[in-house]
Amino acid sequence: MSISLIKPDLERLPAFLEALRRGWSPDNVRGAEAANEILAAAATDPEAVVAGMDDPEAKAGPILLPDGSTVERLPGFHRWIWDGAFCGVIGFRWRPGTAELPPHVLGHIGYAVTPWKRGRGYASEALGLLLPQAAALGLPWVELTTDPDNTPSQNVILNNGGYLLERFRKAPAYGGGESLRYRIDLDPV
Repeated sequence: MSISLIKPDLERLPAFLEALRRGWSPDNVRGAEAANEILAAAATDPEAVVAGMDDPEAKAGPILLPDGSTVERLPGFHRWIWDGAFCGVIGFRWRPGTAELPPHVLGHIGYAVTPWKRGRGYASEALGLLLPQAAALGLPWVELTTDPDNTPSQNVILNNGGYLLERFRKAPAYGGGESLRYRIDLDPV
């Protein structure tokens, strides 16, 4: 079965929230804490939750890092991975006019597939669907990071033409652990 990338909307919001209630989180760093924050926000203002997932002008204000510090938000958006039901999320962020990212941003793209939909190639397909959107913004390449022991994520990146750029240590705000930075060169649109 093929997937599509769906702009978050109120009609499909209940499926996203149900995934959060089942223990899944779109944030692979903050996990359950982030999921609970989204659930609480959706209980009081579901429209704001949906609107906040599409912020190409970075109007939503600063970002809270895992260590409690705040940094400037970059333009970005999230798309829901959908196969007739909610499967996960893929997000994209960038700096207008450059492919370079500030040091506090680990990569352009992040994704998280629900545990009950993993192993079907959905993350690879979602990344492949997102890359032309990055190219349309004029970016020559995108970068993604993953932990050294996250072989499934590495395979998603490799399946989309990615190559290992470097091993590095994450900033203390992200726990300081070892990470891998991959790059995917984009075809100009």
